Amino acid sequence: MPTLFRFLVFCVVVAGAVYGAMWALALFVEPKPRDITIRIPAEKLNPPSTGTIKP
Repeated sequence: MPTLFRFLVFCVVVAGAVYGAMWALALFVEPKPRDITIRIPAEKLNPPSTGTIKP
């Protein structure tokens, strides 16, 4: 039984450390906003015409 108790205490301590790290990251780290530029080729914006018109 002491082995099971030690294992459960170890799991609780690890879970608490992970939770504390996530809480600290969420509280103290601020993301820096920045502009994102994505280049789109002209072929995707204006595909070549096939010459047929569908009604």
